[in-house]
Amino acid sequence: MELSRSSIQALVREIKEEMFSDIDPYTFVSPSAYDTAWLAMIPDPRDPTGRPMFKGCLDWVLNNQREDGFWGECDGHGMPTIDSLPATLACVIALKKWNVGTREVQRGLAFVNENTEKLLGDHFPRWFAIVFPGMVDLALEVGLEIAFPKQLGLSMNIFGERQSILEREELVGEQFPPLLSYLEVLTPTDDKLIEESITKDLSLDGSLFQSPAATARAFMATGKRECLVYLQSLVQRCPNGVPPTYPMDEDLIQLCLVHQLQRLGLADHFTQEIDHILGHIHRNYQNQESRGGSRSASATQLHKDSLAFRLLRMHGYTISPWSFCWFLNEKKFQDHIEKNYEFFSSVMLNVHRATDLMFPGEYELEEARSFSRKLLEKSVSIGNGDWSFLKKIEHELSVPWITRLDHLEHRIWIEDKDMNALWVRKTSFHRLSSFQNEKLKKLATADYELRQSIYRIELKELTRWFKKWGLVDLGFAREKTIYCYFAIAACNSLAYDSVVRMMVAKSAILITIADDFFDSHGSLHDLNTLISAIQRWDGKNLYGHCKTIFDVLDDLVKEIAAKHLLSHGSDITNHLQRIWYETFDSWLVEAKWSRNHHVASMEEYLTTGMTSVGAHTMVLPTSCLLTPSLPNHKLQPNKYETLTKLLMLTTRLLNDSQGYQREEEQGKLNIVLLYLKENPGADIKDSIAYVKGILERKQKELLQHALIDGISDLPKQCKHLHLSCLKVFGMFYHASNRFDSEDTKIVKDIQQAIYNPIDVGRTSKVLTKKSLTSYSRSKEHRIINYDSSQPLKYRSMRVTTRPFLPISRHKYDILFMSSKFRMSLV
Repeated sequence: MELSRSSIQALVREIKEEMFSDIDPYTFVSPSAYDTAWLAMIPDPRDPTGRPMFKGCLDWVLNNQREDGFWGECDGHGMPTIDSLPATLACVIALKKWNVGTREVQRGLAFVNENTEKLLGDHFPRWFAIVFPGMVDLALEVGLEIAFPKQLGLSMNIFGERQSILEREELVGEQFPPLLSYLEVLTPTDDKLIEESITKDLSLDGSLFQSPAATARAFMATGKRECLVYLQSLVQRCPNGVPPTYPMDEDLIQLCLVHQLQRLGLADHFTQEIDHILGHIHRNYQNQESRGGSRSASATQLHKDSLAFRLLRMHGYTISPWSFCWFLNEKKFQDHIEKNYEFFSSVMLNVHRATDLMFPGEYELEEARSFSRKLLEKSVSIGNGDWSFLKKIEHELSVPWITRLDHLEHRIWIEDKDMNALWVRKTSFHRLSSFQNEKLKKLATADYELRQSIYRIELKELTRWFKKWGLVDLGFAREKTIYCYFAIAACNSLAYDSVVRMMVAKSAILITIADDFFDSHGSLHDLNTLISAIQRWDGKNLYGHCKTIFDVLDDLVKEIAAKHLLSHGSDITNHLQRIWYETFDSWLVEAKWSRNHHVASMEEYLTTGMTSVGAHTMVLPTSCLLTPSLPNHKLQPNKYETLTKLLMLTTRLLNDSQGYQREEEQGKLNIVLLYLKENPGADIKDSIAYVKGILERKQKELLQHALIDGISDLPKQCKHLHLSCLKVFGMFYHASNRFDSEDTKIVKDIQQAIYNPIDVGRTSKVLTKKSLTSYSRSKEHRIINYDSSQPLKYRSMRVTTRPFLPISRHKYDILFMSSKFRMSLV
């Protein structure tokens, strides 16, 4: 149900109080049921009666089973993830160990038995192939019965894949995360070997790879005091369920929160909070830079640094690309990334996104972009991974950021099942806590759908305006009312009640119609008469199409001037008239060139073409309606800011790079065609490459002027409107001339932006009620049993209706449980 503006504002206030009022950043990260369960398994060596050392962890497990019977992670839409399978097994093992929660154990096993195949899909990641079979082994050790559905193939393939991993990998080798980080499911035959390995790789804080689960198992195996101190510190810091990694970088958590707000389209509701966080982050990076020294080369560090770079640069801060491009100087780390590209794919996606904001001369960003793109393309081509994540990579690689419209990007993220994913960990992702995620999802959905309702109303009003002035009856012009409104509405998250959308849309419609009139319909006499009237700003002697165009123009200028006078107290009518006259005059120049077959030089053409494309005519007058307003003197043609000039040039180059075929047919000039004339040895590909080379350089300059504080004295909202205009032209002209074609993708985008409701609901049921109570009696399952009287190496595994499934053991897999581990679990 669509929320009202007042309800949205109330929800914003509620979220601010709950998430930004001196709140512990750790509470933003969802606790790990898997790791909490492992701490719950640790017996207290000081208690001869055999009680858990961390009873609070056991209580958390007992009290945090989800409605569908599982423990662990949900995706952004509330559905269980693949992580929930080993997490649920860990929790039922912990409950079974201490003989509590019989009903919860039954419901947990029912979930695993019924949903393993469904959650696995067509692919399972390396970590799952290591962890899940290990948890199945441990569940069987404590006497739990694991039953899988008839379609046993994929589930059993996991055991084979685990065997393959264990045969080819060392405890700590080239693979990442290393096998030893999954110690909790790996039990060597040699107690001395495991203790030596733990001692060698134990961190200074007493943890094993900052993994609570692995450290819990290390403590149970060795009794090392350092591990105990780490675990006690962890539980003291996180009494309500432990995180999947400890300690966590609190600055990274804050960055992820800002990133969530921005990607969900909510940043404008939290500007002060975001500015406070990013100001703190920027100071930390400045202090780090002044101190010098190297960073730890890790996936988490690179994720944090690339995310910080992107967010800080987007918000106007000056930050060096080397703040995250340090990895380019770490050859060993680069090799590590390439060998573990699947694990690092989410980090590389973040690196690639950071390089979207590239300024002139930043060659390190070009190198980082090339490196990350190569690995992302490899991930897509091989196809190993979650289909939803691979789809995100494809979107990133195929649709340049400079061509994407913010409103639609917000929708993609709201509807993404991994909208709550924060950063990668040894098993899947750290995720935003369910409580905060639900609040933000509710707000984002309500905000998006409220905007849609506003856009529908405004589009109806614009259509009435179009008909009122008789523009629908002109006959010669392209009818692009919906295109023009959709582009401005979807490219910039202007305030709900902003008049800028309507003024930009009206300006774009008028530019399209007048440009068509000058191109093909009006006689030179008509065009000169119209220009003369605009120069005098007097349409008394006009008639026909000339009068219609002038009357619409006059009304639009009066409307913008009146709104500015009302809100800012000054009359800008003359300024607006001069800008429009300048644009109409450039169309007249081009019309005379075309009809007189004059071939202008490239320089002469661009001087006129930068004006005739009309980008500044849409952006500058409407920028006067923003708060703060564009200063009046910035409206004078000889005083345009560098940012405005760059916008005029880049939009002309974008238009020409895709419109040259249409303009050649019409006998019009175009920068692509002029390059061919001035360079007889070049072909069309050479010409397009030349134009796109200039475009790429100038876009980088425009980004720098639009984003960084202090380069231009234009108000920030005005600079962002310039950038939004460039993105609209990029959307229309990057890969083809979509503005002049019947592009089905644009039609779909319009539907998604304005009409179709957000889809964030749960689409399928996880469990049937029957399965929660009768799974063990169902004939639709194949039950796996081990002969528990023998070491695992010698046990046979019986699968009903299948005589034998060989799962041999090797190296560091569970050949048999060491005495210390067996005592801790059984």
